[in-house]
Amino acid sequence: MSVPELAGVLGTDQILRTVAAIAAEQEDSGAIPWYAGGQLDPWDHVEAAMALDVGGEHDRAAAAYDWMRRTQRPDGSWAARYDAGGVVADATAETNHAGYLAVGCWHHWLCTGDDAFLARMWPAVRRALDFVTGCQAPGGEIGWAAGDPLALLTGSSSIHQALRYGTAIAERAGDPQPDWELAADLLATAIQQRPGAFADKSRFSMDWYYPILGGAVTGSAARQRITARWDAFVVPDRGVFCVSDQPWVTGAETCELALALDTLGERDAAAELVAAMQHLREDDGSYWTGLVLTDGVRWPVERTTWTAAAVVLAVDALHGEHPRSGIFRDTGKLSDPGAASAVNPAR
Repeated sequence: MSVPELAGVLGTDQILRTVAAIAAEQEDSGAIPWYAGGQLDPWDHVEAAMALDVGGEHDRAAAAYDWMRRTQRPDGSWAARYDAGGVVADATAETNHAGYLAVGCWHHWLCTGDDAFLARMWPAVRRALDFVTGCQAPGGEIGWAAGDPLALLTGSSSIHQALRYGTAIAERAGDPQPDWELAADLLATAIQQRPGAFADKSRFSMDWYYPILGGAVTGSAARQRITARWDAFVVPDRGVFCVSDQPWVTGAETCELALALDTLGERDAAAELVAAMQHLREDDGSYWTGLVLTDGVRWPVERTTWTAAAVVLAVDALHGEHPRSGIFRDTGKLSDPGAASAVNPAR
């Protein structure tokens, strides 16, 4: 097992403690809610499963993916929100929720080299991405939910990553899906060239960095994008604002920006961000969601599995000593023919 660390910030024991804090919230069904007794959404559930794998909890991660397989609806989607016990609280079928399964499954394979797992999950991944591409507009953007053509930049950027890894899984499964690759190319073009195709959510930091994190915007364009709004979102030694007009720094956004910076080779700046948000850490390894800077109040009053997972994934990316560490950094490689076979399985 290769447990990551970030020198001077988090050691391997601390990472394992955070992974254990996530595992402690997992239900017997495999479901990973935000916190014990709280809500679950499929995207954050997958993110938490990825962190479990980084910490060597492969059986728990597989159980989380099997929960996705069992609860998938006939159209390939999941409900947007489940309450305790798997009770559907919001039946909306969000496209980015469905797509993220492909990212998680590829990550699990990179961690374990388990082809039997990919074979088991492949039908669910195929249904999920067929659902996603069925919501794509002719211009490339993807509606945020079934029946609603409104496109969101953050969600579509996450879907771009999902389509790239879904294509890789399809190749591995011996069932190529060239239409997904075309959908990813069209979506990337929309993200790069047609900002008006997406709802204006520019006050949210996620809309700033997610086109980079999802692999659609790279190189000099990505660097220019980061520079343009750095001062609007980044608070030195505290983290990243969730929205530019509120004094609220959030741990997950801070670590996701660190992941985006890592894709650009800006490892020192990324490490500084991970260090800056450690004020949200508790002794048991869990993390508060955010902090209101004007009054020093942690808000909301919850420690979330997905915030902890973002920390683990950011540290793993910066540690960089396992194939899974490039799950965000390597997205662009999978747009090239044959690239899936060039990505090494777990070692």
